[in-house]
Amino acid sequence: MSPERTSMDFRLLVWRIFMMVGLFLLVGGLYSFQVAQADRYVKLATDNRLRFIRIPPPRGVIYDANGLSLAENVRTFDIKGYPLDLSKEGVFSRIAVLFQRHGIPFTEEDLARSCDRQFWAPFRAVTLVSNLTLSQVADLVTDPEFVPQLFPFPVWRRIYPAGPLAAHVTGYVGEITREELQQRGDQGYLGGDQLGKAGIERFYEEQLRGQAGEEAVEVDARGRRLRQIDYRPPAPGADIRLTLDLGAQRVAAELMSGRRGVLLAMDVHTGALRVFYSSPTYDVNPLTWGVSPSEWGKLVNDPDRPMLNRAIGGVYPPGSVFKVVPALLGLASGTVTASTTVHCPGYMNLGDRTFRCWQRWGHGRENLVTAIRDSCDVYFYQLGLWLGADALVSFAERFGIGQLTGVDLPGEVEGTAAGREWKKRRLNESWYQGDTVNYSIGQGFLLMTPLQVARMAAVVANGGKLVTPHFAEGHSASVTDLQLPQEALRLVRKGLEEVVRTGTGKPAGAFGVEIAGKTGTAQNAHGEDHAWFFGYAPAKDPKLVAVALVEGGGKGSSVAGPLVAELLAYLCLGERRGNEGRGGQ
Repeated sequence: MSPERTSMDFRLLVWRIFMMVGLFLLVGGLYSFQVAQADRYVKLATDNRLRFIRIPPPRGVIYDANGLSLAENVRTFDIKGYPLDLSKEGVFSRIAVLFQRHGIPFTEEDLARSCDRQFWAPFRAVTLVSNLTLSQVADLVTDPEFVPQLFPFPVWRRIYPAGPLAAHVTGYVGEITREELQQRGDQGYLGGDQLGKAGIERFYEEQLRGQAGEEAVEVDARGRRLRQIDYRPPAPGADIRLTLDLGAQRVAAELMSGRRGVLLAMDVHTGALRVFYSSPTYDVNPLTWGVSPSEWGKLVNDPDRPMLNRAIGGVYPPGSVFKVVPALLGLASGTVTASTTVHCPGYMNLGDRTFRCWQRWGHGRENLVTAIRDSCDVYFYQLGLWLGADALVSFAERFGIGQLTGVDLPGEVEGTAAGREWKKRRLNESWYQGDTVNYSIGQGFLLMTPLQVARMAAVVANGGKLVTPHFAEGHSASVTDLQLPQEALRLVRKGLEEVVRTGTGKPAGAFGVEIAGKTGTAQNAHGEDHAWFFGYAPAKDPKLVAVALVEGGGKGSSVAGPLVAELLAYLCLGERRGNEGRGGQ
């Protein structure tokens, strides 16, 4: 064979091998693209032509007892874009220039952070600016420099017509944070969603939130919408009707104007809350629509603490309003009877200490009814020693003292029932008889929220049943019968009627409705005494109980009592009687 033929055969062999290797690589590549990685490349192709828009649902409306709106929805506009399009070089810079030209002070870095915070998938829209009006959107999209990667989108936003009046009840919504998203990632939330942050909005988030919808659209290579592929409409949240009476709430706000404290009213039989006002308050609307860091800092650092719901989050020594508890225990246990008397010279000596009565010259000889009427400290000092600390603390806990009431609001605190075990555990100190003496008049280590005081008072008014306070109509609230002797309840109620008729609470009797109640003046380590009063009406057939606490208010009789009386007069009679009854102790 000639050398030329040998060389030709070698070249043909090499070419055949090259062709076989190329064919093998081509078949392998086709197999990889069409079979092994088919799903991946189909998804990439789909991502390039599909865009998904999440459609937030309208939240359920919150109504008061009379059908007045406390929280509702209005239409505004968001400016949205897709991370897939926004991430292209120079897009954020152009958007920042556009926004700043129209008075929207976002920088390129702000926009990038916002997009990153909401990022879930490159083809799911994120919100760059919220809460624009129709005129603002029209002005923006007609700008010749409007960035084509953006598009306006109508959304529902929350407003609170009552504003500060019901802020501590309704609460507010806000954009979900990264931390909240991590906690609720399995509940269908995404970045940019609204979430209940406080109050009813937070407690009933699952009922109010609704179900988000979604739209899938096909776009061309430049991101322009071609057609709708799929659409799932949003499901609105459920409406909630509260037991709160907005008219009475307004009366409470007027009565508490300029004061720090609480004024609330509750149905003694069901626990339905009719009035729930914590003062000072704040406007929830700016928080929902967005506030600057400086505005937020000013609000949370306000020394008056307007965001604190004092009715369930503030704890105070109850003072003499607590005296109904040792009174009932003394009668129920047989420690005292209606005829048992104690002489009050204005003080009681215990060891080397002297415990004084608020009435420096004393009350003379007092029985249980007159001791309640006159709020005689010496009588209850002695009663507390007869009962003993353990029995007194245990009985107080039956009234829910030192426990959550179960109200359908977040942020409730337990207070402190105290006792010898508590003192040993917290302070590593023994319990002394002086602690028992202080405890018996609602001082010392005992701390209660105003709502706990209302619950305690309702037990006396309704015949011995412990109710669960609540706002939502239809709320499955429990009622526990404490099995208290009816004769003991009758005597304590008689004393409470005398408080308003001729005793320390007489200023509360001048508002046209028959009230029974109890005054309280509690020592305050930070200033003037706290003023307390609880009252229920009508006295002979109680329907409602009301509680007033005025921080640093001084005397419960002259300050807190008339507030409760005027509120109960409005609720029972539908009218206000002015301030002519305010005076006295």
